Amino acid sequence: MTQPFHEQKNNQVSEQTNEQSSNKTNEQMNRQFGEGEQQTLIIAHRGSKGTHPENTMVAFLEALEVGAEGIELDVHLSKDGIPVVIHDETLERTTNGKGWVKDYTVEELKCFEASAEFGAEHKEATIPTLEETLEWLASTQLLLNIELKNGLLPYPTMEEKIVELVNKYSLEERIIFSSFNHYSLVKLHQLQPEIETAILFMEGLYEPWNYAKSIGAKGLHCYLPVAQPLLLQRAREEGTPVRPFTVNEEAHIRALIQGGSSAIITDFPEKALQIRRSLA
Repeated sequence: MTQPFHEQKNNQVSEQTNEQSSNKTNEQMNRQFGEGEQQTLIIAHRGSKGTHPENTMVAFLEALEVGAEGIELDVHLSKDGIPVVIHDETLERTTNGKGWVKDYTVEELKCFEASAEFGAEHKEATIPTLEETLEWLASTQLLLNIELKNGLLPYPTMEEKIVELVNKYSLEERIIFSSFNHYSLVKLHQLQPEIETAILFMEGLYEPWNYAKSIGAKGLHCYLPVAQPLLLQRAREEGTPVRPFTVNEEAHIRALIQGGSSAIITDFPEKALQIRRSLA
């Protein structure tokens, strides 16, 4: 099998990783995505999705390089039951493959280029496994939001497989699970209650902090238009972190940082970090 891209790049990024890691504190390593923090954290959506092929090591390395505090990624299961990092149930949008992710083994998925939206510039990008990503992440101090993409396809035992991998790399303190499948969040909480879960939602729920607590979740990952000032204020009073997605426009980034959002999930982490620095 072809050597994983993140291993090919290790010599180029090890100094960068060590330098950035040395600038992080133990406090950051143990915190939970902006919970109780004064500063709005910048979470790189699918890596640096706006500038690099989404959900690939290329995008994750870029997020680390520009200084994002965390990464958000999506997980499906391959035909042979391995958690793989890709957003869609199908391959066409982000790779040169066709068909359903679930119908290919990991070895087969690795044969596809995952740079469809960026062309030849990043032909080296492939679909990473979650384990490859966690192994790399363990050498950094990045936070990680794992979204389980099991709303359309149930993927039996998906939760157990992902929790096992997180435990293998001792990353429990730096992980948050999210999903639109709230039954899955309940199962994850039952499997490992010390790992934070967060509800994903698109509509204006009534007192979502109370609903989240009722299923064992601690965070609110809401669609950007739902992140109104009153929601931010009430959630803060309830001690519930709010991390809206997907926050790309300068005006929205500024408003959420100034409004005290715990974190924002953005396709453009470098841009968001520049804006945050300008507001300091």
